[in-house]
Amino acid sequence: MANVVQRVLSEGFRAFFLGAAIWAILSGLVWEFWLGAQAAGNAAELTSLSMAPHLWHAHEMVFGYAGAAVAGFFLTAVASGRGLVIGILAAVWLAGRVGLWYSAALPPLVVAGVDLAFLTLLAVRIALQLVNRPKPQHAIFLVFLGTLLIANFLVHLEWTGLTVDTAGAGLRIGLLALCGLIVVLGGRVTPGFIRNAMNRAGHAPEALPPQTPRLDRLAVLGAIALPWSVLVPMLAPIVALVLGAVHGVRICLWRPRWALRDPLLWSLFAAQVLMVAGLVLFALSGWGIADEVGALHVLGLGGVGGMTLAVMSRATLGHTGRAPIVPRVVAIGYGLMILSALTRWLAADLLYRWYDVLVLVAGAAWIGAFVLFLVGMVPALTGARTARPAPPPPPMPLHMKTASA
Repeated sequence: MANVVQRVLSEGFRAFFLGAAIWAILSGLVWEFWLGAQAAGNAAELTSLSMAPHLWHAHEMVFGYAGAAVAGFFLTAVASGRGLVIGILAAVWLAGRVGLWYSAALPPLVVAGVDLAFLTLLAVRIALQLVNRPKPQHAIFLVFLGTLLIANFLVHLEWTGLTVDTAGAGLRIGLLALCGLIVVLGGRVTPGFIRNAMNRAGHAPEALPPQTPRLDRLAVLGAIALPWSVLVPMLAPIVALVLGAVHGVRICLWRPRWALRDPLLWSLFAAQVLMVAGLVLFALSGWGIADEVGALHVLGLGGVGGMTLAVMSRATLGHTGRAPIVPRVVAIGYGLMILSALTRWLAADLLYRWYDVLVLVAGAAWIGAFVLFLVGMVPALTGARTARPAPPPPPMPLHMKTASA
């Protein structure tokens, strides 16, 4: 047992991907219980919370689950950390979750301080790493992390009684900051993984996804502006629609038909498609055409949830020396995440009569996706690193060897 704990704390992706998945399940179960009680006509109260249950739910999805998933990625790809560093950050993240859950019994400033400490320490860690080992391509991640921290600060300003109307804006800024991060990260890793897989399959360079530097720059600018556009209601729909259009053109150039042949690729691609759909729906909601709650859930469940689940799977396999072949149960989890996003959107936008049932189905699909992720990935997340095969590339699925562009 001691060896497992030591191994989990040895690398950021192990500790935080495990934490993110477990918290996605636990907080999802609490939310399902509360929703089920409401649907049954029972006024279930979460008496340990000082805030409304729906605000706790939104906060823990954006800053609890996604905060851990983002930390696991950053502490692996951007800033290294082992042992004590990972242990301290994981303990602070966990303290934030406990503090929010028992917020009714704790001073609001204590709850805010503990919760804000995690993103603050993570930002400091990444900033120090970039100072010591400058990598300009990683500086953009610090921008999004800073936006997340400010967004969480706005939420706690209202919860501590210092403001009266900043929590809603903070939650939206936080979610849209994650969306911007997904657009930037997805624009790097998704076509890159598709190129690598097509190279292994022997495709000619001209058949690979093309480089699109101008579109990439526009997407980065739009992604940075997106969360802050919330502060100017007339501007937010325009920024979202432009970013959705630019990102939509990008993903059309990533050889989508070829990507559909492998779960690790189609999961990344599906998350990007849902991100574009969510951005368009969010823009339409700003003009009164679509429902904002439905749009935000397409972004949060489909875009952020789908992308983090896919990246956590791919990073876990890659950084533990395993072949990039996702376990079947994890691939089913990808499908459940898509189902979660679509059913939650249907509940908000089209099938109002089935609202309670569809929302519960969406929550169950979310929980199921992470249960299957843990079933498939716990051996890699807690087990020893396997020896990488020498120069020959990692094995790939047989069905991809005969794939055509």
